[in-house]
Amino acid sequence: MSKVTDIYGSMVFNEHTMQERLPSATYKQLMRTIKGGEPLDIDVANVVAHAMKEWAIEKGATHFTHWFQPLTGITSEKHDSFIDPTPDGRAIMTFSGKELIQGEPDASSFPSGGLRATFEARGYTAWDPTSYAFIKDEVLCIPTAFCSYTGEALDKKTPLLRSMKAIECQAKRVLALFGETGERVTTTLGAEQEYFLISEKDYEQRLDLMLTGRTLFGYSPCKGQELEEHYFGAIRPSVNEFMKELDDELWALGVSARTKHNEVAPAQHELAPIFAETNRGVDENLLTMEKMKLLASHYGLVCLQHEKPFEFINGSGKHNNWSISADGKNLFDPGENPMQNLRFLVFLTCVIEAVDEYQELLRMSAASAGNDHRLGANEAPPAIVSMFLGDELGAIVDALVDEHDYSSAERVSMDLGVDVLPNFIKDNTDRNRTSPFAFTGNKFEFRMPGSAQNLSDVNMVLNTAMAKSLKGFADAMEYVAVDDFEAAAIDYVKRTLRDHERIIFNGDGYAHEWEEEAARRGLANHRTTADALPCLVDQKSIDLFAEFGVLTETEVRSRYEVKLEKYNKIMNIECRVMKRLVRRDYLPAINRYAAKLAHGITAIKEVLPDGDTSFMEEKLRRLVAGAAEINIQLEKLHALHRASLDIADQQERANMNAHEIVPVMDALRHAVDEMEIIVEREAWPVPTYNEILFYA
Repeated sequence: MSKVTDIYGSMVFNEHTMQERLPSATYKQLMRTIKGGEPLDIDVANVVAHAMKEWAIEKGATHFTHWFQPLTGITSEKHDSFIDPTPDGRAIMTFSGKELIQGEPDASSFPSGGLRATFEARGYTAWDPTSYAFIKDEVLCIPTAFCSYTGEALDKKTPLLRSMKAIECQAKRVLALFGETGERVTTTLGAEQEYFLISEKDYEQRLDLMLTGRTLFGYSPCKGQELEEHYFGAIRPSVNEFMKELDDELWALGVSARTKHNEVAPAQHELAPIFAETNRGVDENLLTMEKMKLLASHYGLVCLQHEKPFEFINGSGKHNNWSISADGKNLFDPGENPMQNLRFLVFLTCVIEAVDEYQELLRMSAASAGNDHRLGANEAPPAIVSMFLGDELGAIVDALVDEHDYSSAERVSMDLGVDVLPNFIKDNTDRNRTSPFAFTGNKFEFRMPGSAQNLSDVNMVLNTAMAKSLKGFADAMEYVAVDDFEAAAIDYVKRTLRDHERIIFNGDGYAHEWEEEAARRGLANHRTTADALPCLVDQKSIDLFAEFGVLTETEVRSRYEVKLEKYNKIMNIECRVMKRLVRRDYLPAINRYAAKLAHGITAIKEVLPDGDTSFMEEKLRRLVAGAAEINIQLEKLHALHRASLDIADQQERANMNAHEIVPVMDALRHAVDEMEIIVEREAWPVPTYNEILFYA
């Protein structure tokens, strides 16, 4: 095997490769575009395109593609070859600057929320030079933005880039007040990706897994995560081989996969990278998800990235570790004495204000049909957005709000009572697994997003909300005299913290008392996607995005329609699959087994008229009663599903799906699951949880 250092980034046209292959003047101009935001000249693009093509061909590439993120949430690509036939019957390999910077995919075949009609097909992709091109499966992939013929953003990347520009602009204004100028400000992302690996043969026997990504039926496994032995346990050989190949593939693509381990649930695992600039971090996470799915088949496995593939055990999240960096300095690093670090206190205060002011928008950004099943239990945060700061920062906020003295806690050395074990310094904050938005030392971990999610929306909201808070501080302080700045800034921090301290909660997010307390504080509690999505089109949200040029009102409303439509389509698919499974698999199996029991009882009675068959008769009665209950719930579901399909209004339909159909689906699932206990294993039509979770 090659050295990791030789593999790493070998399939990426990164800064090192650019410096090697581009003329010095071209390289410097391109860096000014990437790092300084200067417009890209077509002459520069032509030189870059030629060098990129030569490098790609040397690596075995034959095609190129504009790799983009439509509103489906996944990635899309159309491959074009480099070949250009010549009049003498041969071919040369060409790639122009125009082909690099612009493409033209069909814009009407992707979700647009009404922005494009079927007959309005033209759309454009535009090169994003801030995210490196890479080679995947002999194709040069060029990360791009995607817009309509009339200029509206039709993708996830464009608004994210706009939000990064907005937060940089406002953060620079704030830093200038502290005498720090000329710095490049970026947000950073580290996306922890959780996933399940199960056997292909079991997957192929479960229609619900294949079509919906989760088991719509399934009795509690005999052994799940009760013994807490899977988390960080020894990795099975087949899974370990998969992880090794995944690491090699990701490292070659410049994805800094760092940590891998077994997660809490059987068959569940996690991969975490080193943080990167948010735009590139999102791209790399999407590449990671794609590679996971493709490589699993090499080992007879299937990778499940649904938020809740199985009931009764943990679901999968994607923790969004978010921070702000100015020329490599982490602005959320509290330093040795956070109370004396005014710049840190200002940025901390702005985050608290942003999360409180736009808590509903943050909840919306993590809303999906799959995540509705995950939020609120088993280490997933509740649907109520709150912030965890930990003991030290919590005490600092209390001191500022209540205006009392603060004594910095001494750094505690941990002595484990064994001489050979080293002493070490305890962190200044614990971890809170139930907090949606937790400070973890020098960054914030937003734990709400589900494992299948594209993190562009989450970070777009975070960046824009934070830009708003930073703008408020800069507007208030820019005309304050230099000598008065420190006192005015501290006063601003105190006022803002008093106004928004309700969002801070360091306790147990699962406790019923917290739900009551959150209601008293006036915090929102949107339990379902149908409840959460309307806040996207609140005037407050529309105004926020418009103020910073992140989304126009038309673009906001189109995304609302896309999200609603996706939710309703997913619910429709799940209803249809559930009905088909019950009618074609479960009810026939129950009826066959009931008939087998009835024949058995009759046969025994014929031979032993006085024989005791009461236990068989009781089982038969339960089967008949269970089948009747299944039929009742099936007819309810069918009637509600048909009624839902007749509703034209997407929001009204979403409300019905969430609040009327889901309880009936739960009742039907429970009725079927009860029968799994009674029916003999060989008569049950699909693999049970125990078989599916074999690769624990």
